[in-house]
Amino acid sequence: MFDPLHKLEAKREKDRQDRPIDYFGLGMLTLLFFFENMLIRNKKTGVQELASYLQQMNEGEIDLDVEGFEKVARTIIEAFRPPSGKRNSRTFYNWETRQMDKVEFSILKAERGDIASNKQYYSLDEHGLELVFATKEFFREFHLSINQLLLRKQLEKGEFVGALRQISEMRVDVETLQERIIRIKHEVQRSIVSEETYLRYKQVIEDIHLRLSREHEEFTELQAFVDETKERLLYERKDGKEQRAYEYILRIDRELGEVHFAHTHLLKDSIALKTTALQAAQESLYHVALQSFNFDQEIVSRLISTPLPLGATRVLLEPFLMLEQSSSWSPLAVFEKQRVGVAQEEEEQEDFEDVTNEQDQAHYVVQQTNFGKLMKRILAIMGDKREITLAEVAAYLRENGNEQWLQHRSFYDFWLLLHQRSPLQKSQGEEENHLLKEVLALLKTDEFIRVTEMPNLLRLTERYEIQNMIFVREGSDDV
Repeated sequence: MFDPLHKLEAKREKDRQDRPIDYFGLGMLTLLFFFENMLIRNKKTGVQELASYLQQMNEGEIDLDVEGFEKVARTIIEAFRPPSGKRNSRTFYNWETRQMDKVEFSILKAERGDIASNKQYYSLDEHGLELVFATKEFFREFHLSINQLLLRKQLEKGEFVGALRQISEMRVDVETLQERIIRIKHEVQRSIVSEETYLRYKQVIEDIHLRLSREHEEFTELQAFVDETKERLLYERKDGKEQRAYEYILRIDRELGEVHFAHTHLLKDSIALKTTALQAAQESLYHVALQSFNFDQEIVSRLISTPLPLGATRVLLEPFLMLEQSSSWSPLAVFEKQRVGVAQEEEEQEDFEDVTNEQDQAHYVVQQTNFGKLMKRILAIMGDKREITLAEVAAYLRENGNEQWLQHRSFYDFWLLLHQRSPLQKSQGEEENHLLKEVLALLKTDEFIRVTEMPNLLRLTERYEIQNMIFVREGSDDV
């Protein structure tokens, strides 16, 4: 398989400065070019794309123009894939069979071309992949992608036993990637102490996420290919060989699904690592910077010790100043829609919430009863009088041994509610669960109660303090 590279090395072509062209090195770059495009699933790679890549990698080492690099790219492709259409071959003496033998191999294979632009695209064949693996030691991050490519080749050739071995290696690769993601997560939370470190880890995590996304797409295509093969073998089972192949493909389908499921969890972990871990690290970096920042040393001493121009001083202080704030009113606001009747709706709202549960309902009934008892006592104290003050009612209760009323919250709620609902009059449509239901029942139809505040403040107990009020009974003929 190294014969095409040695044939390229034997060429004696020179550039425009009469320097020899390193065809061997360019041939190696060509192998890596096609391999990288297979990893990123780019199938549109031909002579012009290879020439652009070689010219970009050249950076002035070889003095050639665009047409010169296209000629070099075409020469390399013809060495890897002869224009005659025949495969590369090598004749050798086989010491096992004691006779001359011949082996054929294919480095590049033709893919679908673009007829409109008359372009032919190429990709690495099976032996081309083996040549790449034989000439370069890859990072462990690419092992899974390499195994996916080899698995597809084995499934296409029907080598199901080798495919199962390849899936086992893929499972080990997934477990290795999982351990590496966990380690990176811990390193991110522990090791980020500067902006440069944060950006470096951010780039590493983005590369991992991008590679996992591509591997996920390849897993999906492999699963679809296995499903098609399984369905085809299901209808072709006629002898024992095809039956064994069907059993192998069922096992491949099951084990590949398990590896794909574990890989999907890796993809989710990479997304979480990209969002939560990096965000937490960035916030930690921000707080570390706040703690290490000395305002007196960094700002105050700089302004005092080194005289700065006014403009430089303003630039230095500007990050620590508040944003400019201004309140303005636009004349166009006059033409905006106005909410009419809002105040009226607010006035019509209920003063108290409705009673909903049984516990509140029981408390409601107790309050109604207490208010009714207070109203009866106040009317008895008034007798024939038309008005009485809260101070007079409190004094009467103390003198007659009913001071316990002043210790009760209902006494003060009663006066506050009367003042709030004043003037209070009995009406036909009164609600059944009204707090002043029993109070209204003691009034005549033609009379109402008016409660108004007085200027003095009463401290009836150590716990309660209330404004003095005057309680007035007025009839319909007094209005």
